[in-house]
Amino acid sequence: MLLPYLVVFAATAAVAGLVVPAVRRLAVRIGAIDYPSDRKVHPKPTPTIGGLGMLVGVLAGFGVAWAFPEMRATFRYSSELEGTLLVSIVIAAVGVVDDLRTLSAPAKLAGQVLAAGLLILFGVQLLFFYFPTQGTISLGPDLAVPLTVVWVLIVVNAVNLIDGLDGLAAGVVAIAAVAFFVYAVRGGTGFGQPYPPAAILAAITAGAAIGFLPHNFHPARIIMGDTGSMLLGLLLAATTISGVGRTVQPTGHDIAAFSIPVLIPVLVLAVPLVDVVLAIVRRLRSHRPWYAPDKQHIHHQLRRIGHTQRQAVLLMYLWSSVLAGAALVLTFVSSRGTALALLGFAALVIAVTVLPRVVRARGLARDAGAAQAGADAAHPDGGGGDGEPAGSDGAAEIGSPAGEPAEPEIVPPTRAVRPVGSRAARHHGG
Repeated sequence: MLLPYLVVFAATAAVAGLVVPAVRRLAVRIGAIDYPSDRKVHPKPTPTIGGLGMLVGVLAGFGVAWAFPEMRATFRYSSELEGTLLVSIVIAAVGVVDDLRTLSAPAKLAGQVLAAGLLILFGVQLLFFYFPTQGTISLGPDLAVPLTVVWVLIVVNAVNLIDGLDGLAAGVVAIAAVAFFVYAVRGGTGFGQPYPPAAILAAITAGAAIGFLPHNFHPARIIMGDTGSMLLGLLLAATTISGVGRTVQPTGHDIAAFSIPVLIPVLVLAVPLVDVVLAIVRRLRSHRPWYAPDKQHIHHQLRRIGHTQRQAVLLMYLWSSVLAGAALVLTFVSSRGTALALLGFAALVIAVTVLPRVVRARGLARDAGAAQAGADAAHPDGGGGDGEPAGSDGAAEIGSPAGEPAEPEIVPPTRAVRPVGSRAARHHGG
């Protein structure tokens, strides 16, 4: 039963991996280059629109799924797969325009709402789900439609926001998709179908992300741009909606009776969702538009406390894996004690991997402040004491932590190429 899924996953990953180099050459030829700025972490001009390679892989994955007679029945039973395929093309087109021409925030939001509306028209929407003590709750159109649109917007923008370090978005999406694949296959979300739409979509999503990852891991040779981040977000949103939007009462395990299946995607996508919430709160408190980009996301904070770019990415992979595993345990284990122990372990892992660096960074900041105060007292005229201006103590700039040598300055090509999508406030994903 798992073999068709593995073939679909492998075909998607292989095609995406093979096509991305061609997309990179195309990006260089047409000038689709993302240039360094104060809000970006890549030190040199990098080709963008890498999401087009993932889109080709996604199309191949759907084609391979259709080629399996047993999976073809799922296409005939439900329009969800055809709808997600069409909407993937639509959202990728919006992303390409944004990467090349830089859409305004309202225009990009309108494109995302359009994609969500098309998903609903093809039947990808929250219809009913199980809630403890209440049983199966059926949603009327007045609730199902807005809730579906909101969830699509949340997931698409969550993936877009974490696309700030090389390989981060692709890796986190792959972990989430694999975890949800396990849930969809074992949780029986297909109403008796041997190959439920959610599981097929999860396999395709994971394949697209993993196929792109070798080209995007630090140092990235190409970035996915909004073309890729919105495509992956859309696929994840459709996968989770298909998987939990028709959930009946959990069966088989004591802990499942007290869990809420609709929260499984929230746990699986906990890292990017938390980043979205923190970003919105942070910007509103600063009296800035909620969509205004900044460099205060979780991955930026990890860099500030001393992690190299690769360390920060791998650390967020670890967090995502632990939380996704905890979500699956809540669904399938028979012991509440085991489930609670794993949740405690997840919290411990996050604390242990963050707190030592935070304490060290604060200690270094205090020492630097004390040294600067002493220098200012010794040289009241403002000199630094070593022939350097005050404040320029030679410390590495934030973004080049200890253990990772500063990247040499790379001068953009001298031939006239229009910098595409290079507004100062823009970085990989926002």
